[in-house]
Amino acid sequence: MERNVPRKIHIIGSVGSGKTTLAKEISLKLDVPYYELDNVVWIREKSEDIKRTEEEREEYLNSIIQSDSWIIEGVHNEDWVSNCFQNADLIIFLDTKYSVRTYRIIKRFLKQKLRLEKSNYKPTLKIFFNMFKWNRYFEEVGKINFFNNYYIHRNKIEVIKNTDCIKRYFN
Repeated sequence: MERNVPRKIHIIGSVGSGKTTLAKEISLKLDVPYYELDNVVWIREKSEDIKRTEEEREEYLNSIIQSDSWIIEGVHNEDWVSNCFQNADLIIFLDTKYSVRTYRIIKRFLKQKLRLEKSNYKPTLKIFFNMFKWNRYFEEVGKINFFNNYYIHRNKIEVIKNTDCIKRYFN
């Protein structure tokens, strides 16, 4: 029996969980555009990032959600993202080990500083240390909030512990 291929996918997970990498891979495999929620929140400028107003952010996100197919990835699970979860065919919750995420944060920062990896933001020490705070916050608060607020969508949530699980899901 063939499973319907999801055309609207929301990927959520902590900093360093593999959201962007996974979004890019699925985007190529399914020929579906992907969007980073950070770029919905921020207008990326050469000189500095400018935060969108709540109205601009909602308008931009809704324009993405209304399209026929999308992959949206991000750490956010606040109310402004609820339409995204509601409209998704599939919600992938990346539950990567805390130690793996910590390692990836360090590796990413070093690669960005050495200009081996591009970044949407300026990789400062402040952001680097914030990533550890965000990682801890997601572990202690974000994960719990997600399941408390969005358990109503449990029939379309896939909790993924590692990349092998996701490869099996899409093959």
